[in-house]
Amino acid sequence: MAKLKLDLHELYNKGDKIDAELQRIVREAVEKKIELVEIIPGKGSGALKKKVLRFLDQKHIRALYHRIEK
Repeated sequence: MAKLKLDLHELYNKGDKIDAELQRIVREAVEKKIELVEIIPGKGSGALKKKVLRFLDQKHIRALYHRIEK
């Protein structure tokens, strides 16, 4: 099974770039029909993980995936 991986460690303080990368990885997964996307928010206060989860919870994004494993 093919898998895409997005590591956000280096973008932790660049909100606009984080959103752009999340959009890109979701779009790429849909276009290439890749069933699994791993998003690595990194360690820390958990703020980046919360941002990623808020992004994934948007109605138009939620319609594109089946489930989330945290």
